[in-house]
Amino acid sequence: METRLVFLLAALLATALLESKPVLPTPASEADHSLSGVFEAGNFHPIQSDVGTASSCSPPRSLLIFRPEEKGTYPVILFHHGTGCQNSWYTDVFKFISSHGYIVVAPQLYGLIPPSGQVELDLAAEVANWLPSGLRCVLPEDIEGDMHNLALAGHSRGGYIAFALALGLADVSLDVDFSALIGVDPVAGTSKNNQMEPKILNYESCSFNFSIPVAIIGTGLGDKPAFPILPQTCAPDGVSHTEIFNECKPPCSHFVTSDYGHMDVLDDGIIGIVERLVCKGSRWGVSRDPMRRTVGGVSVAFLEAFFKGNYTDYNKILHKSNYFAPATLDPVQNKSEGTSCSSLSAMSLPATFDRHIDEL
Repeated sequence: METRLVFLLAALLATALLESKPVLPTPASEADHSLSGVFEAGNFHPIQSDVGTASSCSPPRSLLIFRPEEKGTYPVILFHHGTGCQNSWYTDVFKFISSHGYIVVAPQLYGLIPPSGQVELDLAAEVANWLPSGLRCVLPEDIEGDMHNLALAGHSRGGYIAFALALGLADVSLDVDFSALIGVDPVAGTSKNNQMEPKILNYESCSFNFSIPVAIIGTGLGDKPAFPILPQTCAPDGVSHTEIFNECKPPCSHFVTSDYGHMDVLDDGIIGIVERLVCKGSRWGVSRDPMRRTVGGVSVAFLEAFFKGNYTDYNKILHKSNYFAPATLDPVQNKSEGTSCSSLSAMSLPATFDRHIDEL
């Protein structure tokens, strides 16, 4: 409770001071989609749209939508923000991913005060059900969202929401099918004894009752306090990325940005200053751009693999992550398709590359 109050006060200060200055990705060359290109801005030109609940397309919650300017059909990512965060605080990452040919839909599920987990989860389900018709309503005629390639994603508490949706825990029946899931430092509570409701963790390996591909990008500093005198952490052990990876079934991969913290995925500016008062992050003066590009690049490579069958980049990241990724990834773990859960020990699992290894 104390951690939540501190974070909400900090978020209120950030909202009052922030002047939104969207940052366009650095234009990429027209070179081939090489692995280094996965961690650089793509060849598409991202466009941002704000869609309010009063618009003619009537989304259940206000949305930010990032999509390529170029005509075409693109996979869709439904991304859920973290505790007390604004969806606009992830602009850099959203534009980065969209520049690689993806539509990102980011609802603002609540203001500064989070509702109960069940209420938030049901709101997220309502937004998901709106997508098939609603997205068609807000997009230009020459741009379509590919609802057969729909990914769930979320950061922090939003990561918990993504997993809870995939587990079918919403009281609102889902009318869409998800094909992949990305958790960015997901957090399912403040401790093992204080999980979010409805609970998602059973503390049993491979216990999650879904089998869509999953990528989890955790942080090395998320379980560290921002200040020694404040023992609270933003991504506590036992309810964060390591345990969530443990409970995923194959195929599931786990990447840890060892030098970055829970909120380092957010945009720079006043947000970057305020979040360091709440969550342990990278050292002062250290750019957080490598963290954002790593999150964006891993997400793109993951979806290129499981949506389009191009496993080359993803396998190379799994195999030689620190040779390619902008941020240090340690550990990198992978549960391959076809692997028996009974033979896995997620806490010490080495990366395995038996699927599509010929593309390395």
